[in-house]
Amino acid sequence: MKRRALADPTVVEQYIRGGVMPRFMLRLREIDDGLRVHRSRLEFAYSEMRQGDGDDPYAFEERWLSLARAWRFDRVNELIAQHNEYYPIERNLAVNPRTGEYVTVSGRDYRRQPVGEAWILERFPA
Repeated sequence: MKRRALADPTVVEQYIRGGVMPRFMLRLREIDDGLRVHRSRLEFAYSEMRQGDGDDPYAFEERWLSLARAWRFDRVNELIAQHNEYYPIERNLAVNPRTGEYVTVSGRDYRRQPVGEAWILERFPA
């Protein structure tokens, strides 16, 4: 970078920002990685429980629903809440003047839903 360019604060800011991944991207990666880990652990628990209960589908269903209710997604849900709160600010999203809501990104809502029992049962039904 040339010395004269360093005198311009916008050039310096662009230079610094260019080398750092934005926080919203890091957070989205953390959310996706966390969900991938949960999914893998649940997949293992699901297959183990299926084998353990053998021919008794009612016992499996009862045990699986109990596990799904007790499963903790605290860290991922905390990241999702942060994403929903800060993403529009970090991305500098425009606001719809009629509704006061942030505009969608590529036609999709930027907000993510917290995960829990329903998320588990959607992927691994009892």
